[in-house]
Amino acid sequence: MSSNPFALWVYLSQTPLLWLTVTLVVYAAADAFSLATNRHPLANPVLHSIWIVGVFLTLTGTSYTTYFSGAQFVHFLLGPATVALAVPLYENRRTVMTAVVPMLFALIVGCITAIVSVVAFAELAGLPREIVLSLAPKSVTAGVAMGISETLGANPAITAVATVLTGITGAIVVTPLMNRMGFTDFRARGFAAGLASHGIGTARAFQVDEVAGVFAGIAMGLNALVTSLLVPLAATLLLRR
Repeated sequence: MSSNPFALWVYLSQTPLLWLTVTLVVYAAADAFSLATNRHPLANPVLHSIWIVGVFLTLTGTSYTTYFSGAQFVHFLLGPATVALAVPLYENRRTVMTAVVPMLFALIVGCITAIVSVVAFAELAGLPREIVLSLAPKSVTAGVAMGISETLGANPAITAVATVLTGITGAIVVTPLMNRMGFTDFRARGFAAGLASHGIGTARAFQVDEVAGVFAGIAMGLNALVTSLLVPLAATLLLRR
């Protein structure tokens, strides 16, 4: 192989293993930094991994398509990771069963609030109808949100960006907000985090407390189901106007 460093980079940049390694190394470094700060909300590893990888791709002139050829292996693991949430759920099933009624009430109120609020603000801002529809499912996990967006004929790319920003924002503000408001019940704290900020919020909830993580996982799953039913209905009403 040529001893020219640039030629070596060109060769390596086309291999999926490079981008998988970059993704894992960057996240490991960001997670180590988060741990060193005692899991400070602003040290969220997802947030810092995104901008670090983004800067790296920009500086190297690498397209997202090339990057994703390696990162898709991490993307694939999102499914098994989500299913794995069933383990702590089963271990805490008795705690969960004692809060079924409050959870269902909070689910309906929270889901409707998430949809109506973003649609109302987007409409007030005078955003195009396509953007409004793209933002409506922002509070559910990215895979489901993008599927809803495609069904509505909206822009899945915008939906994906809005979903990730929602998750990161929720993960950052949930702990200090709950502390400031005096909420000490980790069931309620976790459920709110999972309902408002899906998987990223759920990951943050597990960092704080296992029970909070369990309830966040439940909220994330149930919210995806309810939102997939309510957003098309809201879109139908919106388009009639």
